Amino acid sequence: MLIDLKIENIAVIEGAEISFDSGLNVMTGETGAGKSIVIDAINAVLGERTSRELIRSGAESARVYASFADISEATEQILDDMGIEKMPDKTLVLSRSISSSGKNSCRINGCPATVSALKEIGAGLINIHGQHDSQALLSPDKHCGFIDLLAENSELRSEYKKVFTSLVSVKKELDALYDSRDEKAARLDYLNYQINEIEQAGVYDGERDALSKEKELLQHSGRVIKSLEKAYAALSDDSGILAGVEDCARELETASKYYDNAEKSAKGIRGISYELADYMAEIRALIEGFDYSPERLSQINERLDFLYRLSMKYGATEAEILATLEKAVAERNAIEVSDERISQLEEQLYALSDEIKILSAQLTDSRMKAAREFEKSVKAELEFLDMPKVTFVVDRRQTALTSRGADAIEFLISANPGQEPRPIAKIASGGELSRIMLAIKNVLSDKDEIATLIFDEIDTGVSGSAAEKIALKLHQVSKGRQVICVTHLARIAAQADRHMKILKSVDEDKTYTRIDTLDFDGRAAEIARITAGGSVTALQLETAKEMLINAGNGGNAQ
Repeated sequence: MLIDLKIENIAVIEGAEISFDSGLNVMTGETGAGKSIVIDAINAVLGERTSRELIRSGAESARVYASFADISEATEQILDDMGIEKMPDKTLVLSRSISSSGKNSCRINGCPATVSALKEIGAGLINIHGQHDSQALLSPDKHCGFIDLLAENSELRSEYKKVFTSLVSVKKELDALYDSRDEKAARLDYLNYQINEIEQAGVYDGERDALSKEKELLQHSGRVIKSLEKAYAALSDDSGILAGVEDCARELETASKYYDNAEKSAKGIRGISYELADYMAEIRALIEGFDYSPERLSQINERLDFLYRLSMKYGATEAEILATLEKAVAERNAIEVSDERISQLEEQLYALSDEIKILSAQLTDSRMKAAREFEKSVKAELEFLDMPKVTFVVDRRQTALTSRGADAIEFLISANPGQEPRPIAKIASGGELSRIMLAIKNVLSDKDEIATLIFDEIDTGVSGSAAEKIALKLHQVSKGRQVICVTHLARIAAQADRHMKILKSVDEDKTYTRIDTLDFDGRAAEIARITAGGSVTALQLETAKEMLINAGNGGNAQ
């Protein structure tokens, strides 16, 4: 519920503070006094589109502050989702500042916020209905929401939307896989070719280095054999190294029999002779084991040439070639898995399609039952509001599945007997729109969670008994909630629980607007002015007082 509204430098309002109460709050005043500006200010603080043209002439910026009490759980949840701290007493403060440069500064409970955040949270706080902008009635897209409120099918809608979201997600993924299936088939053939070629090549890391070394050995095989043979000869000849070492060892061993100090040298030289004998045997084995084959050299050259050609396709080194193989195998596996994924998704799609059909039918059934009740209730309300000949129809068309079901719902009316019901937007006048909205709000009064309704001059085009009945319905709708009404009708003003007058004055070529909360005498004077349209007579003033008393507002200082 809106408690306080503070306005600074908006149009002709330099500064104003307005306190609202529960029940029916009315604002009256002469044409051009600034009643619509108050609505513009409320729209601004609720995040609706506005412009710098709203700023009072000569001012650098305009500001609006709005305080709310007893906010709903849904609003508190939005605050949680936004990460904004909640007030312990369930109050809420919104503010918006508009500078002449066009910049906006918005706050929610003192926390910086965006205009879109204001709009999101404001949608659950106040519904504004004007004579020219009853968007909810003029837009068929909104009509289904009214029926759903009466049907109380929120759990069913949530279940349906959950399944619909899953269905859309599965279909999107499946379509993407279908679109790429032919492309992937060609890709799979290419990958299999790569994998087979690399795997059959039997490449291993370091192979070319090993082959290059072997090639170098074979190319210098003659020099290697000659060097090995010379090395063997140097050890094995009668005058070679080994013979000399053995002679040395024998002589030292002889000396050590008599001279202990020679024993260590004798043993060391004898050990060297044994090692030289072993090396001589190893060199002999190297000579005998060396296998020079021209065919092997040719094979190595062919293999190196093959590996070079392979490297031109798959990577400069064997490690890169093997990495290409690993990547190709992984991609092939992913493609093969995607085929399995298609089968899984197709099964999910069939199951979800069956489930969505059942839920869609249940949703349609709940809406149609509510629609029949809605038609009767709204028609009864309209008859009370002096529209007895109106036919009100809830038209439903089958549509493709959407996030809201398979129903296109639109309100149709016929103002005169014999006329075919047509869309409200094409046939209803401003006054009729106001009464239709009032009738709908009264039918849904115990279903709608929005605590504040604002009717901006909904009395346009009505008078007499219709005006009286609109006043009674506004008062009825205000029970248990807050209704704010900008009006020109005395009968509506008389029904108000709180009456505010908007006055305009001119001082030193500047226009100012102030807002006064009226007591009983002030209300009587204002109601008499509205009735007279000019100078007020004593009889008109007495009549105004009688209207207040009959409405249960006699003697109360409001």
